[in-house]
Amino acid sequence: MSNVLIIEDEKPLAAAYKAILEKHGYTVSVVYDGQDALRAVKSAMPDLILLDMRMPKMSGIEFLRELHKTDPGKHVIIFSNHDNQAEIDEAFKLGAKRYLLKSWAAPHDLVKVVEEALAG
Repeated sequence: MSNVLIIEDEKPLAAAYKAILEKHGYTVSVVYDGQDALRAVKSAMPDLILLDMRMPKMSGIEFLRELHKTDPGKHVIIFSNHDNQAEIDEAFKLGAKRYLLKSWAAPHDLVKVVEEALAG
């Protein structure tokens, strides 16, 4: 099964995402800030990244900028509580495949989005 990296500073939310995806057979790693995420991308070699935009030490956009330098084709799905169009546009320019608001996504939506991203 595929390897998913969750980058989410809200630990209960990250744990919930992890549990949902593991229940569906995914191997899941979790980090809580963008700096740790850059290291995790190299060590965990994820097939897909779920990225929060507001984190300590490095924002989601800053993470995407760094990731884009070394691995521009990496599958990234943004999960955010912020609906800022300029930020959304920049995330897509930096290679994000989807941008979803956390408040609109139910647990089964997470699995569906991950399955779709990995299939295409």
